[in-house]
Amino acid sequence: MNRRILLSTALALPLTAGLLSVVPARAEMDINRASSFIENTGRELVATLNSDQPITARRQKVADILRQAVDVEGVGRFILGRWWRVATPAEQQEYMTLFEETLIRNLSARFGEYQGVTFSLGRSQQRTEDDALVNTVIDRPNMAAFSLDWRVGEVGGQPRVVDVIAEGTSLRLTQRSEYSAVISRNGGKVAALLDAMRRQISALAAREGR
Repeated sequence: MNRRILLSTALALPLTAGLLSVVPARAEMDINRASSFIENTGRELVATLNSDQPITARRQKVADILRQAVDVEGVGRFILGRWWRVATPAEQQEYMTLFEETLIRNLSARFGEYQGVTFSLGRSQQRTEDDALVNTVIDRPNMAAFSLDWRVGEVGGQPRVVDVIAEGTSLRLTQRSEYSAVISRNGGKVAALLDAMRRQISALAAREGR
């Protein structure tokens, strides 16, 4: 997979809208509940990033926080899209395992190396009955501040991140397009995407071991 896929996967929280018919319908998402959820998650991440722990320990803690905050299964299935029905049960299972590892490794590696981070809430808005958009502004030392909109839905009775909007672009939708392109270029074989994901994970593991 190319660098564009690697970077967009890192932010695809999705990664950051509903997850269509592939997952159970969500309950109504209260905007205040969504804002509090993102604020609390942000504080946890910032406290971890700014701690004196070694980078490897920070990455692991960030990974644990993200696994609790993100609807990894729902986002992963949405991103695979129509190819989910094409995949065999074994491919579906492996895809979900690889997707979680790819997502968490990317996020943990990227965010786990920064210290001196600050995080603030911007404007929140109700998008639909079952999701809300929470704006955040993130400052890192010697770098320009950047804005991220986190789409939050109610999943299994708990608020979860189902998408991230960066510069007006849904990173979840971008990732869905890129994954689909990999499969389409390889004759509609989901196995080709799985091979690419394995290679990406190996590259990430090698980079983290530097």
